[in-house]
Amino acid sequence: MHAIRQYEFGPAEVLRYEEVPDPHPGPGQVRIAVAAAGVHVVDTSIRQGGQRGPFPQPDLPMTPGREAAGVVDELGAGVDVEWLGRRVVAHLGMASGGYAELAVREVEALQVLPDGADFDAAVAMIGTGRTTMSILRTARPTAGDVVLVTSAAGGIGALAVQYARNIGATVVGAAGGAAKVAKVRELGADIAVDYTAPDWAQSVREALDGRAVSLVLDGAGGEYGRAAFDLLGPDGRITMYGKEFGEHQFTSDDLLARALAAKVALGPNLLKVPGGMRTLENEALAALADGSLRPLVGPPFALAEAAKAHAALENRETYGKVVLRPTP
Repeated sequence: MHAIRQYEFGPAEVLRYEEVPDPHPGPGQVRIAVAAAGVHVVDTSIRQGGQRGPFPQPDLPMTPGREAAGVVDELGAGVDVEWLGRRVVAHLGMASGGYAELAVREVEALQVLPDGADFDAAVAMIGTGRTTMSILRTARPTAGDVVLVTSAAGGIGALAVQYARNIGATVVGAAGGAAKVAKVRELGADIAVDYTAPDWAQSVREALDGRAVSLVLDGAGGEYGRAAFDLLGPDGRITMYGKEFGEHQFTSDDLLARALAAKVALGPNLLKVPGGMRTLENEALAALADGSLRPLVGPPFALAEAAKAHAALENRETYGKVVLRPTP
């Protein structure tokens, strides 16, 4: 089979497309003929050698990739024969071989695809979708909120816009560039703005016509996160996620002066949900099945273009979920 191999930590160019031996499942495992593999911002941190948090860096060489969807084509010992030929999706772990034509996973980690779900959408929801469910549990948006979502054309942001719209909140979506703003508008945001424009915050104030933002869902950080924070009215709250959430440059004095609340959505919060990650996966895939949430998926990259996909993601050139396809 073909797979992406990494022999050193570094820039996107360290990802190599190679031919390697086919893997085979062990006891209690299945092999998946991969139709779509998810690319996540965490993958870029792992590749660089800069992944933060409780998970150690993987040993090299390795095949990256944490999310895969496809068809079960081989069973390990002890696995029910009914799994053979099933369309499934699975989170594989931190760096566990998803960027490949074939991937192996324990059968208890598999999720059977909802009827009608395509592989790209499924691979978006098994990782990015479950993360979004955790963020929403932390943020607790309500119908009475004015919700500002930064990075609203990203994988998480697009789902957050839809969720807030579905519960009846007023939704402001901020993204970078006209094309991404158009995507946010298509998702149902009441107000869609380009936060690379110097006057974007003032545009939001004018569009809200006296109403204040009450909840910020921020995956952008930096100057965009700070500008979003400044749009909060008294008693407002900000929920932060993403690798740049620590760069907002606001202090406890800023929170006290306006009676604001700040939360970090990821990290330990992901592990506090009863039933853990499986519960979040179930919620995400149920929302996909009933049509209440549809992941925004960008144009797919070929598996051989994994380095190009990483570079595009890091340069903010993508929208929605980034997906690799082993076959055209």
